[in-house]
Amino acid sequence: MKIGVNQMVKMAVLSALSIVLMSLVRFPIIPSASFMIYEPADVPILIGAFMYGPLSGFIITVIVSFIQAVALDVAGGWVGFVMHVIATGTLVLVAGAIYKRVHSFKGAVIALIAGSLSMTVIMIPANLFFTVKFYGVPYDAVLKMLMPAIIPFNLIKSFANSIIVMLIYKPVSRVLRCIGSQSVSLT
Repeated sequence: MKIGVNQMVKMAVLSALSIVLMSLVRFPIIPSASFMIYEPADVPILIGAFMYGPLSGFIITVIVSFIQAVALDVAGGWVGFVMHVIATGTLVLVAGAIYKRVHSFKGAVIALIAGSLSMTVIMIPANLFFTVKFYGVPYDAVLKMLMPAIIPFNLIKSFANSIIVMLIYKPVSRVLRCIGSQSVSLT
């Protein structure tokens, strides 16, 4: 995978936008699990995966997750970093891979549905392992939270972000493609 300077800069812009969204738009969506916070940070990451492929989306995911763990989410620390990489990484790798193969509106819909479902499924064992082992929550308590909180949260978050991507992908990708494609004369 070769990343040119233009693509690298646009991936950095998408990463920065993701961090800004993560910082500004945050609210709980499941009353019984108010510690599970929705934020639309996956939207720019998904746009990056659709524009540049699943590996680029994953790179953006790691960058955003690292900045979140170090600068924004002190309580989550390295476990939060790993959980975010697992959740969003699964979403962007699956959605990006499908969209790369079926590059159409229908492909995007299928990609986002498959990515959202994959993220939801992978977060079941991730929560059962990381939440129990590193946050000290009893296994039975996490198991009891799966249906009323963990699964709905991941479904709502991933599908909400997917809907936003469907609404803004074309105009945002057009703008990003135009930036840097113009030659500039300094004379």
